[in-house]
Amino acid sequence: MKILILGDVVGPSGRKAIKKNLSKIINYNEIDFTIINGENAADDGRGITRSIAEEFFSLGIDVITSGNHIWDKQETADYINKESRLLRPANFVEGSPGNGYGIYQTKDNRFKVGVINLMGNVFMKKTEDVFEAAKKIKNKIVLKKQC
Repeated sequence: MKILILGDVVGPSGRKAIKKNLSKIINYNEIDFTIINGENAADDGRGITRSIAEEFFSLGIDVITSGNHIWDKQETADYINKESRLLRPANFVEGSPGNGYGIYQTKDNRFKVGVINLMGNVFMKKTEDVFEAAKKIKNKIVLKKQC
């Protein structure tokens, strides 16, 4: 299985680059699953909107991760509760909107992929320790090999 993970897509120029190049990259490299960090994809480079997330999904992105800018657009707090493919950091305070991890199918349904979104604490507001959060989540989810 081939997984493509792309870091921060920033603003309109980052979105334009994804729109122009992603399909070619996925096809040429036979990518099975694509994850992108979209928390800076809004026009001002802070946050993500529903329309931007939906455009990413239409372009072949399977999951959008985020970080400390996830709440910079007010509409995101409501949208993230409805869209399981948009993840907030799992180690945010308990009760935060949305989910910090999920299990997803590849487009061809051959594989399941577990994605955990965690945010570090270096130069950031303090969150739960990433290693402790990862252990807790790992104990909750089990991926089994399909025969």
